[in-house]
Amino acid sequence: MATAIAKLPDQQAAALSRGYASAVAAKRMKTLAVLAVLAVLIVISGQMADIRPWKLITNIGNFGSFIGRTLPTLTLGNLFSDIAAWYWNFGAWFRLLVETILIAYLGTFLGGILAFCLCFFASANLVRNKATWFVARRFLEFCRTVPDIVFALIFVIAFGLGPMAGVLALTIHTVGALGKLFAEVVENIDMKPVEGLQATGASWLQTVRFGVLPQVSSGFASYALLRFEINVRGAGVMGFVGAGGIGQEFLIAIRNFYYTDVSAILLMIITTVILIDLGTEQVRHRLIGMERMR
Repeated sequence: MATAIAKLPDQQAAALSRGYASAVAAKRMKTLAVLAVLAVLIVISGQMADIRPWKLITNIGNFGSFIGRTLPTLTLGNLFSDIAAWYWNFGAWFRLLVETILIAYLGTFLGGILAFCLCFFASANLVRNKATWFVARRFLEFCRTVPDIVFALIFVIAFGLGPMAGVLALTIHTVGALGKLFAEVVENIDMKPVEGLQATGASWLQTVRFGVLPQVSSGFASYALLRFEINVRGAGVMGFVGAGGIGQEFLIAIRNFYYTDVSAILLMIITTVILIDLGTEQVRHRLIGMERMR
């Protein structure tokens, strides 16, 4: 059975139509105003940063020329010999690459442990003392605000050249980054198990152990793996300041215009990062899947 559709009086319909048109116009004006402000800020930022589009267009060929010089000469008839000549120092580069991975691993491991210990004090839903929460938050902000390369420079000056400076720099930066992420995970938990444990007289440590950790463990592991990926990239740069790893050899190749060495080392770094990304991505997906099945 067809249902009759009520028709508004013409005067009321016209008023509603004018109100709708006015709201749409106001929304469009607000959107245009935001876009105009963004455009002005982009122009100002470009001027202050000395961004010159014509300079980019004029010199883009230099970039292509440099990339072209780093590519080795590979012939089909002598392919294996050409590759061997390209990777003439593969053994030393590989050892430095392994050192880079170990620097990233140790920095992530130590930083993750410290971040795990501090994140509960930086979680507003677990800490009643505002001073404790404030100090923990500001400390984590300091650790992640100072670039890891700056920490590496400081530790190179203090402890000398070598991987130790890179490990310490990555550890401090990892504490700040993972501490914030861990604290946000904790602040998003279901508080009912926590409240239930507190009602039974459980201590703060017991509440964290039995009411918080079961909810956040997979999230913590996922973020730690993601941080390990980031630290592998960061450890590759640590060598620029003498903090160990393959970065120093890469910088030497660039400064001395060893073009084919640049591409060889860069390809090794890219391949390593891709493999680590693929591996940790699979682990993270499994952890997230386990969390959803709970």
